Amino acid sequence: MKTFFKAVAAAGIVAVALTGCGSSSTTQPSAAPAADLTPVKYEGSVSVITRYAGANAAFFENMAKAYEAAHPGVKVNLQQESDEGYKDKIKTLTASQSLPDVYFSWAGDYAEQFYDNGLALDLTNMIAPKTAWGSTMTPQALDAFTKDGKTYGVPLGLDAKYMLYNKKLFTDAGVAVPTDLNGLLAACTTLKSKNITPMSFGNKDGWPAIHFITQLNSYNVPAATLDKDYKPATASFEDPGYKQSLDQFAQIVDKCTTTGKTANGTDYYSERDAFGQGKAAMFYVENLEFAAAAPKGSKAEADGYDLFRLPAPAAAKGDTKALTGAPDGFLINPKAKNPALAVDFMKFVTSKQNAEALASTIGFPSPVTGSLNESNSTPQLRASIQDLQKASRLSIWLDTVTVPAVADAYLSGVEGMISGTKTSQDVMTAVKTASDQAK
Repeated sequence: MKTFFKAVAAAGIVAVALTGCGSSSTTQPSAAPAADLTPVKYEGSVSVITRYAGANAAFFENMAKAYEAAHPGVKVNLQQESDEGYKDKIKTLTASQSLPDVYFSWAGDYAEQFYDNGLALDLTNMIAPKTAWGSTMTPQALDAFTKDGKTYGVPLGLDAKYMLYNKKLFTDAGVAVPTDLNGLLAACTTLKSKNITPMSFGNKDGWPAIHFITQLNSYNVPAATLDKDYKPATASFEDPGYKQSLDQFAQIVDKCTTTGKTANGTDYYSERDAFGQGKAAMFYVENLEFAAAAPKGSKAEADGYDLFRLPAPAAAKGDTKALTGAPDGFLINPKAKNPALAVDFMKFVTSKQNAEALASTIGFPSPVTGSLNESNSTPQLRASIQDLQKASRLSIWLDTVTVPAVADAYLSGVEGMISGTKTSQDVMTAVKTASDQAK
């Protein structure tokens, strides 16, 4: 599954729409206050929009039917869009001030635009970690939709990035799972010497490279500095770790891939298929895609592959326990006619029983703890969630945690590095310029 999209189209779509939603003054609307969400009146309707059209549509279709069956006086008006369709639709709905009661959002700057403009209900009293509802969820998932101590989003799918590896190819080459970045590069050299492609990599859409940079930035730059620099008002982008991350990524592309300078013209999904066909030893992929990426054949799909995090550089100065990833989530429109009903619908969707169904129906791991089991998931997917829960924090995708101009500077810059037209210093100069202009 493709997680995100080019940065300027990602976060910027909301920014453009919101220009028509605020007041004429320079003061930004404040975040929507917490509301009294009890008791729930099971009457009327709740409108919901998702980005799960197509292969993933079945889950919310089932949820709508089940909720209506449990509450005969309620109608769930469900609309599901593709990624691209959702971006267009939410822009139109935001600009016309007709957001549905429940609507999808990516974490990071994308979601914060809704919080900051008073378009997302403050759910802190309902879903913060110490509440009855929040205590059922992985804290890292709630953190992704929390700002200034307030929680606004309901996390749904729990997505994180891992390196899958083909166990047979590793054994054939005599390499072990690397424990640091130098070990990864050494393993790639050994694999190449055995005529085995070390790593599948395609960057035609730009975002696959950005996922590497997201993780490497977390390793090389202290977390407090990242948090400061990812917001233009406090950013400086002066830490040397940013350039180190880009240089390390260039080493990975050079030593571990065979696409090299042509990667920008190579499709991510074709490279994912190549790993599944046993043509490469490793592939960096979201856990939501494990089933699609797994080596083919019943035995191979069961135990022919395993996973590890992208290894940290030795003596890294950032947070080596951070993990790249973010949950999908949903926000509640504070102007909903029955906000308590909207919240109750999402509580229903994220109950343990329905969290288990999320995995069994469309293969998404849920942030609800204990929702994965042998009947609805693979050992590898369960292992990824167990590992995620050990992470110190989730590093949200670089193309959504930053503002559009910075994200686009990163994306185009890294593409230039891959093709050989830009250096790491060129990239960071452009990133800093974009950040300064966004202040």
